[in-house]
Amino acid sequence: MKKLLSIFLLVFVSFLYTNAQIYDPVSWNFTAENVHEKEATVVITATIAPGWHVYSQFIEEGGPIPTSFKFDKGKGYSLIGKVGESPEAISAFDPISKMQIAWHKTKVEFSQKIELTEPKVRVSGTLEFMVCNDTSCLPPEEIPFTVSIDASNATAKTVDKADMNLKMSTIDDQADASSQNDTLWGIFIAGLIGGFAAFLMPCIYPMVPLTTSYFTKRSGSRSKGIWNAIIYGISIIVIYVGLGMIITLVFGASALNEAASSALFNLVFFAIIVVFAVSFLGAFEITLPSRFVNKVDSKSDRGGLIGIFFMAFTLALVSFSCTGPIIGYLLVEAVSKGSLLGPAIGMLGFSVALAIPFILFALFPSFLKEMPKSGGWLNTVKVSLGFLELALAFKFLSNVDLAYHWGILDREVFLAIWIVIFVLFGLYLLGKLKLSSADQDGIISLPRLFFAILIFSFTVYMVPGMWGAPLKGISAWLPPQPTQDFDLNRLTYGDFSNADHKDAESSGKKYAGIFHAPHGLDAFYDYQEGLDYAKKVDKPVLIDFTGWSCVNCRKMEASVWPDPSVLNQLKSDYVLISLYVDDKTELEESEKYVSEFSGKKISRIGQKWSDMQASVFGTNSQPYYVVVDSDGKKLVPPQAYDLSISNYADFLKRGKEAYQKKNN
Repeated sequence: MKKLLSIFLLVFVSFLYTNAQIYDPVSWNFTAENVHEKEATVVITATIAPGWHVYSQFIEEGGPIPTSFKFDKGKGYSLIGKVGESPEAISAFDPISKMQIAWHKTKVEFSQKIELTEPKVRVSGTLEFMVCNDTSCLPPEEIPFTVSIDASNATAKTVDKADMNLKMSTIDDQADASSQNDTLWGIFIAGLIGGFAAFLMPCIYPMVPLTTSYFTKRSGSRSKGIWNAIIYGISIIVIYVGLGMIITLVFGASALNEAASSALFNLVFFAIIVVFAVSFLGAFEITLPSRFVNKVDSKSDRGGLIGIFFMAFTLALVSFSCTGPIIGYLLVEAVSKGSLLGPAIGMLGFSVALAIPFILFALFPSFLKEMPKSGGWLNTVKVSLGFLELALAFKFLSNVDLAYHWGILDREVFLAIWIVIFVLFGLYLLGKLKLSSADQDGIISLPRLFFAILIFSFTVYMVPGMWGAPLKGISAWLPPQPTQDFDLNRLTYGDFSNADHKDAESSGKKYAGIFHAPHGLDAFYDYQEGLDYAKKVDKPVLIDFTGWSCVNCRKMEASVWPDPSVLNQLKSDYVLISLYVDDKTELEESEKYVSEFSGKKISRIGQKWSDMQASVFGTNSQPYYVVVDSDGKKLVPPQAYDLSISNYADFLKRGKEAYQKKNN
């Protein structure tokens, strides 16, 4: 057991050390692919660490140093055209250079075609690049390279179905790279918050003085006590991260990726979280079999590293009635994000937050005197988390409701449920709602009063949403505004619809009964139909790749689109085509097909637009905005999630100018 624990610690420390090396955030790989005996391609691949980016070759003057290649003149070959790059660079505002810049994250592939006059050649050259993150840049680097090509036995390369699936998988990885990094950080932070909340549970908080006393008084010396406390904390981390890894192995990568939009997953998640919330509210306790707990506890008396490890294991088991609902929600949230590392990262954050107090109190035992005494306030924390989990559970039910058009949780219904939950939450904090014998204390503490004020203020903030207020602060969690039956904003915006859009609406648009655009915008929901109308009215097209369960899409629609500098352009200068990539509505039999790009059968509306986004634009992340002409040709670099209103308004302006310039 000692050897196994040592291996766990070594792997974990190595993981942390490896991820700490950010000073060389880009690795380059140089290979050659034979096309036929007279032609080959030099492929230069950059793998970029999370949080960093490499600039495109195509950067305007005055910006950062672009990625560039200088090929040496050599015998037996010549260059064909210029260096290409894939996928298409992300266009975003660069906080370092203060301008719109094209860059690549996670992975980018540069390729140079080579014409061969001899079967065996060596292609050499120099690569120059600069790598930056959001706050700083590393000095530009030059890397010499040499690639050997042997085309003596080359045959023409063919692409089969397996190659297409591999290409689809690669594009998925590249397109989701930036959002994946943000997702994992979000899961880790959620884990930290959950861990600190778990520390304040009635099952854990009272154990801190006892555990700390054990390490400080029974270890023989202060240094040994501190070391044992550190081992105890690391054991907690190993146990919970191991749980996250087990979840990943049980579900598998494919199940995790499908969870976000799967009806079955979301319904199961909703039911699980409601059960956990009811448990926290005091209806029952979720406990593990006492025989199993006692068996593990008996091993903690063995002493040494093994004994400390089983002490940590015992803590995890004994406190399960308090930590289980928190862990359950974190794992459900991590799985629903579709990230393979999500459960492990969530448990890493949770266990780090849970382990830190035990280690700190062992290092500084005098702090124990400053700790608030255990009491009824611990139960208040537990019940409060129950109200929060109950409210958050409805987000999972909302995802299914939107994707399958059940119409159960419209925006005002969702808000009504949340308003009632938070009113009851506030009444509980004020002592007006008692859920157990622990709530009999007649005195309301000041912290409890201030939290009640916060909860009631949030409730009052939500009330105008029943009549269509945008509620930008929580818009990402709410169903889209067009699902609301009575919306005063819609009536206001409707007065500004122009004649062109009224003409489009009166003609009867495809899927208009399923989808509705926010802010009175008159969008199309079929790609070709939108292009045809754009040609008729001589306007550029804004393609909006969106989704029902896309949180960032709702943020953009609530925070960026309503601004007059953006909304006026969307209404007067563009034909808007909104394509929902996760909609579950069945296509007509005549419209179903097998994708040439992925080899998959396309039978639903969402699958159709997701396949189009990946095959035509090389990405499948949302939101994704593309300005095209009436023939579907891109006019300016596309935009992804960015809450900068000025940046989005400038994006639309540049798209219109490019359209006018092309037509003139």
